[in-house]
Amino acid sequence: MTWEPDRYLQFSDERLRPALDLLGHIPPIRPARVVDLGCGAGNVTRLLAERWPNAELVGLDSSPEMLERARNALPSARFELTGVEQWDSEDAPDLLFSNAALHWVGQHEALFPRLLDRLSPGGVLAVQMPGNFDAPSHRLVRELATSSVWSGKVGAGRMGNILGMADYHRLLAPRSTRLSLWETTYWQALHGASPVLDWLRGTTLLPYIAPMDEATRQAFFGELGSLLADAYPADENGTTLFPFRRIFIVAQR
Repeated sequence: MTWEPDRYLQFSDERLRPALDLLGHIPPIRPARVVDLGCGAGNVTRLLAERWPNAELVGLDSSPEMLERARNALPSARFELTGVEQWDSEDAPDLLFSNAALHWVGQHEALFPRLLDRLSPGGVLAVQMPGNFDAPSHRLVRELATSSVWSGKVGAGRMGNILGMADYHRLLAPRSTRLSLWETTYWQALHGASPVLDWLRGTTLLPYIAPMDEATRQAFFGELGSLLADAYPADENGTTLFPFRRIFIVAQR
């Protein structure tokens, strides 16, 4: 799966809002070592560097394209090409921060306790993930991908793996001195001819379109775009409201 940094950053302001909200809920700590799990193009890593300028900052991502952009944007940080599943470190970080990344990683029953246990005493795990996989936008993608016309032409679709809030509480509360769980629905005001399709093309659709040639992609986008326009109609001013639910987890060891 190849990421397109420019397309992902097309909605950079909208995508940044949950990261800022997560950052604002981190307890007052002075971390010496901060790790950004799934750092992408480094736009959130920059916020961490501004918040804790004296901390050693490491960004991890599995996309070479995203990491190239991150290294150019923030040369003072260290960026490593690795997946969250493979990450480990002998030096315990004081903050593990992850914005819109861990839903791509499976086996949260094992992953979240492991991440919390890797922290230094008093360290913080701060995570934000999408929680809208049952929304019309994502349901339409799944239905189209499994239709008789498109089945066999799309890639192995992965929308993300998340648990229920009660499950994260069960996994993390016994290991935490402080645990906060909450959710927020952001009503994104989008513009353009196919704004919801453009939003999904930056993330959700990537595994579906990975094996397609350009002509097949455009045909798929055309059919999906029509369905999305019906589900999310623009108002008289050309604004399309796109509700986007996000879940937040802040656990202090």
